[in-house]
Amino acid sequence: MPRGRTLLFHSIRKVSLRSSDRQRDGDTVRPPRVRLRSLAGAGTLISALLIGLTAAPGASGAAAAPATHEAEGAVISRGAAESNHTGFTGSGFVNYDNVSGSYIEWTVNAAQSATATLNLRYANGTTANRPMTITVNGTAVASNKAFNGTGAWTSWSTTGLTAALKAGANTIRATATTANGGPNVDHLTVDAGTTPPVPGTTPVAVNGRLAVCGTKLCNQYGKPVQLRGMSTHGTQWYAQCLTSGSLDALAKDWNADVLRVSTYVQEEGYETDPQKFTDLAHSLIEQATARGLYVIVDWHMLDPGDPNYNLARAKTFFTAIANRHKGKNNIFYEIANEPNGVGWASVKSYAEQIIPVIRTIDSDAPVLVGTRAWSSLGVSDGADETEVVDNPVNASNIMYTFHFYAYSHREEYLDTLSRAADRIPVFVTEFGTQNYAGEGSDDFTMSQKYLDLMAAKKISWTNWNFSDDNRTGAVFKTGTCGSNGPWAGTGSLKPAGVWIRDRIRTADTFPTG
Repeated sequence: MPRGRTLLFHSIRKVSLRSSDRQRDGDTVRPPRVRLRSLAGAGTLISALLIGLTAAPGASGAAAAPATHEAEGAVISRGAAESNHTGFTGSGFVNYDNVSGSYIEWTVNAAQSATATLNLRYANGTTANRPMTITVNGTAVASNKAFNGTGAWTSWSTTGLTAALKAGANTIRATATTANGGPNVDHLTVDAGTTPPVPGTTPVAVNGRLAVCGTKLCNQYGKPVQLRGMSTHGTQWYAQCLTSGSLDALAKDWNADVLRVSTYVQEEGYETDPQKFTDLAHSLIEQATARGLYVIVDWHMLDPGDPNYNLARAKTFFTAIANRHKGKNNIFYEIANEPNGVGWASVKSYAEQIIPVIRTIDSDAPVLVGTRAWSSLGVSDGADETEVVDNPVNASNIMYTFHFYAYSHREEYLDTLSRAADRIPVFVTEFGTQNYAGEGSDDFTMSQKYLDLMAAKKISWTNWNFSDDNRTGAVFKTGTCGSNGPWAGTGSLKPAGVWIRDRIRTADTFPTG
């Protein structure tokens, strides 16, 4: 599009980021949706609680229904089983002693390794948060999770998280971390959530660890590959769209190769509760891994646009992510979503400070580096790819990101992507078929031009976004996530969702010879 118009809409976009109900490039800035909450409990008893993770005879891979494990039947340390408040299930609930370290512990036997969804039903009749740390087999999967007031001791709420279970016995413990103890805990439910993928058939199983080779992304056989998949919306708003069912659909119905997990830094995201959003990223990485998908860990900085503003936070976040997942062969680190308002030199300096932090821990995973002007390779600020080509980041096994929205970003952007892909490794980690705000009419014709180019040049991509936001760029119809689906098929999809699902579902060409 004409240069003057490009500069105008980016000026408008910057203003919109300061508003509570506007957005830029599909990145919504809005009041938070309903979020996951946390756990609760107390007591002293022992029970081995079974969860069936294998298929019933003749069911050919069907997952078992969620299993409910009452708190009063678990091991209780510094607490008691009681029944003086109504609304509980089973024969009662557990009332924690008002002391840090009080806990409830369940033993859950799994027939095979699987990623499970854990839901705790609790009540907190006070106005004070009663945080808990949840551990599975001695490892914290949620540290200091908030258990806020539910309004009354007879008002019960459910909060969930996911964790990997091993085959055999697993211990799940909810431990109070303050002198107030925990909330009252009614029960724990465990849902295996997914049947294991067929061995050797998933994108990760076929391709193994990926690495940059020249300007391409190559698999374990040294052959160029293209990954296709979806980006989440901000997990602070749309965690309810990322369930066992929706991720199963993405992996098995859409046949996706990759999930981009978007952890916003500001905008009610990471900076408000670093541990909470790190734990949520951990959980989604584990769930995608269980389904044989590649995972892009997206540090979704947007406003302010200088990535150096969040340098210390980024070091903390990526240190935690790398330490937890360094043994995996399916991880990408996207270290800055959309730098804006700063020059390439500032973005490059940031990258050269963050990449060594990751490499010290995880030396093999590819790193994705954002480019300036909202990851447009500088086009939206009147530049082009030559600033990166002529002054690349001093690191190996990296790729540069490019974002586009087809209705707004026309041939100038398409041509830039084409030229850049011949000179540097490029990964399109975000795009939409709509305008730069991720809304309005879909331009499928222009979008297909981009997809044809990316297929021809083996440029991997993830589409924005896997949620039910009201804008046309969200693939699910509004209300789908709150109703927990249906996830598979096209009945719950907007036109953009139907279009992008169809293009993800086409057969991969992953060479192995």
